[in-house]
Amino acid sequence: MTNEFQDFLIGAGVNLAVAVVIVRFIYYPLTHDKTYVFAFLVFNTVIFFVMSMLTSIELSLGVGFGLFAIFTVLRYRTEEIPIREITYLFAIMALPVMNASFASGHNLDRLAVANVVTVAVLYILEREWGFRFTGKSRVTYERIDLITPANYDLLLDDLRTRTGLHVTRVDVGRINFLRDTAELTIHYDVPSPGTPEDHQRRDAALRPALAAAPASSSEADHD
Repeated sequence: MTNEFQDFLIGAGVNLAVAVVIVRFIYYPLTHDKTYVFAFLVFNTVIFFVMSMLTSIELSLGVGFGLFAIFTVLRYRTEEIPIREITYLFAIMALPVMNASFASGHNLDRLAVANVVTVAVLYILEREWGFRFTGKSRVTYERIDLITPANYDLLLDDLRTRTGLHVTRVDVGRINFLRDTAELTIHYDVPSPGTPEDHQRRDAALRPALAAAPASSSEADHD
């Protein structure tokens, strides 16, 4: 077994192991979404082998990474993927590029540092250590008598009671006086990461009020 092939095996093993740690033990416990798990691991594995082939025939790494970037834009531009999942996808795609280039030489120390730091940053951010995050949702609200500045505190109390969330701020968008409804954007404190059941209960509380709002709803429309 040649040294080059040993480097290839080490890179492949480390790359897959790090990807599994990120997807299985950081991302999956909070979402249980197998759709993205499938995409993350397949992208990671295939990109590593393709990048290894590109480096073996002395092609530019930039050319190879550019090909995957173009594919991603063409395939996913029509899909509504949350920013969080896009960030994970980028990390998963970047790992095999790093591992393929490092494993082809003698930079195993850099390989270890890059992978450990990537995993550590994702883990810390998902656990919200040292951070306080807020979320926002679009809701259709029928009590337009409460959207006036004088009733702002009453509006916050009503939304907190209905959603079960600690709503901190409300932005008023489109107002429809014919239907007595208003499109609101509510901002709320995101609770600490919990079990998937916790997230399901939160979504169930919001679902009755959530509605798809037009893209132009940031401006009030008086009918």
